[in-house]
This record gives sequence, structure tokens and C-alpha cells, in this order.
Amino acid sequence: MFEPASQPYPVADPPVGELSLVARWFFLFLAWTALLATFVDRLAWANVNSQVGDALGLKVSQLNVFVTAFYVGYCVANALGGFACDLLGPRRTLGYALVPLGLCTFLFGSTDSLTMGIALQALMGLAAGADYSACVKLTANWFPHLLRGRAMGLLMTASSLGVVLANATVPALSGALGWGNVYRILGTSTALVGIVCFLCLRDTPVALPVARQKARLSELFGNRDLLFMALAGFGALWGTWGFAVWSSALMMKGYGLSAVRAGYIVSLFGIGAIAAKPLVGILSDWLGGRRRILIIICLVSFVVMLLVFGRLDNERAFLFAAPILGITAFVYSPLTAALVVELAGPRFAGSATGLTNAFWQLGNVAVPIVVGLVFAQTHSFYAAFVTLAAGPLFGALMMLGVREPQRG
Repeated sequence: MFEPASQPYPVADPPVGELSLVARWFFLFLAWTALLATFVDRLAWANVNSQVGDALGLKVSQLNVFVTAFYVGYCVANALGGFACDLLGPRRTLGYALVPLGLCTFLFGSTDSLTMGIALQALMGLAAGADYSACVKLTANWFPHLLRGRAMGLLMTASSLGVVLANATVPALSGALGWGNVYRILGTSTALVGIVCFLCLRDTPVALPVARQKARLSELFGNRDLLFMALAGFGALWGTWGFAVWSSALMMKGYGLSAVRAGYIVSLFGIGAIAAKPLVGILSDWLGGRRRILIIICLVSFVVMLLVFGRLDNERAFLFAAPILGITAFVYSPLTAALVVELAGPRFAGSATGLTNAFWQLGNVAVPIVVGLVFAQTHSFYAAFVTLAAGPLFGALMMLGVREPQRG
């Protein structure tokens, strides 16, 4: 069975010249922009689903099919996209993924049937699936071990800002322009980002070795620490994106909040994590690149905050608690991203990131259905949040099985 490397990934950080010191931050910004674009595309649905349902004459229960279609495609593409990233490099992978994503997002704005909507959401998921592994591998390639935590922290603010932008702007824009035009704007923007990434990015400061690639790939599937990381991430994302997808609807149905007010509260959920992610990355770097114990602390805190939020019953309390919940719901992500690439090694950072993230996204596929069923059966706001909290609790328990690489 494959054991984790005894040295941090990469074993020897690649030499970085004066130009690279500047270039690494520019490339990180481009990766961040790419990740932000894909997150806004996927999160826009939570703010327009009722309008789409009215336009297409669909029931609320049928709208969940669109979410499932996207994440089925997204999971498949994550697994395959990680291998493509190691084979083609992050630059080409991002270009090849974001341009089709932009096109499919643009076309979704003209959806006029359930069948067309399901097909386009599945294609959007397939196109979006490679972006995460490409952005993570690019960041890992350009930042040495003791700077990687803060770099991943900055990269992962894209998902939190995506929540903020989607919930703060999409409801108002869809009301003013119509939900179809919102998707057309998003699609055009995403395609442009993909073109810029393809033209401007560089994969690594130096060429990475390719020797023993076939043998190491077989060992990757036997890495028990990556298996535990996959299970832990499944539970973590169950809570994070279950809240992001369902919280607006739960507050609207459970406590009568308007779509705009509920969206504003969820945007605060994203704001709370924007500052926290780089800070936890800096803390991890300061501790010598330790990730595991911090991940466990973050997930346990997430469980507590979900249970607290589920007990709240008024808008003022939601407004106060949402940023704190957002910190706990997102702050683990730069640490899990960094730990996966350090367990896998430099040549297979994309494959490991893609495979683990594909499994993590299964939580996104399942949680909308499960929480919807729980709320439909119980009509209980708190029962829905207990269901969400079960995910990060499971994730924290799985992290106990991960053996962090020893630092040389």
C-alpha cells in the first residue's frame, strides 16, 4: 500500500527566479478569477429557480432535477479533468473547460423545456468540472510548501465571493433583466475568462519530471490517506453547499422572508469566509505546513454553527449568525486542497485533486434531495439543519484517519 511521502510536497520546491516571484501572484489572480466565474455560474440557479419554474410550469420538486443534472456532470468531469490537468497542464485545461462552460451557460438562458434545461445543466457540469483541479495544481506548482497555505486560502476565497456575488446581485438582476439575460451575461463573461487564461497562464516555473508516471498512478489509487480525505470532503461539502443551495428556500418557506432578504443573508454567509480563508492558510504555514488538526477544528465548529443557526427564528438573528457560520463552512477548503496535493505529490496533484473532488461533489448531488425530503416530511427548519450538520460531523471523524506527511 502506498505510503505518504516522508517529505512535504514537492520534495524540493522548484527554483523561482525574480520574474516568477511576480508571475506567481498574477497567475494566482487568473486562477482565482476562473474559479470565481464557475462558482457564480453554478450558484446563480439557487436565486432564479422559482422564476424558471414559473416560466416552464414546473413544480418545486422538479427543479431539483436541474441541480442533480449539473452535479452528475460535474462529478464525472472532476474525475476525468484531474487526469487531463496532469496530461495537458492547467493552462490548456482551464481554456478548454471555461469556453464551453460559457457557451452552455449562455444557451441555458434560452431554455424553454425541462429536457433542454436538464441537458444544458449536465453539459455545464461537464464543462465546469476541470476548473478546480487545474486551479489547485497551478497554485501548488507556483507556490512552495510554506507559502502554499496562504496561496490556497486566497484562491479559495473565490468560492465564498461567488456566494456573495450570486446572492447579492442575481436576484436583483433577474428581476430587472429576466433570468435568461442573467445567464447570457454570465456565459459571455466566463468564456472571456477562459480565453485570457489560455493566452496568459504558464503551467510551472520549471518543467516537472515525468519519470515513473505510470507506476505512481497505480499507487495513487492505493493511498489510504487520500481515501479518508475523499470521505472527509464529502461530509464537509454536504454541509457547505447544502446550506448554500437550500438556506434561502428554507428561510423563505419557514419564516416568510422575501427572496431578496434571504439572498442577502446568504451573501453574508459567503462574506464571513473571505477574510478567514487566507488567515487560516497563513496560520497553517506558520505552523510549518500543518493542515490536519486545523481541518478537524474547522469541521467541528461548522457542526456547532449549523445546529445554532437551525435554532434561530428571526431575520435579525440570521443576519448576525450568517457571517460566523460562513467562516466555519468554508475555512477548511484551502487546507483540504493543500493537503490533497501534498499527499499525492507534484506530478499527480491534478489527478488526486480531481478524483477526491469528484467524490466530494457527490455530497452536492445527494444533499439537495435529502434535505428537501426531510423538510417535506417534517416541515421543520431545525430538522433540515440537523441533516446538514451530519455531513461535517462525518467529515471530522474521517479526518482522524488521515496521516499527514512528515516534514523533513
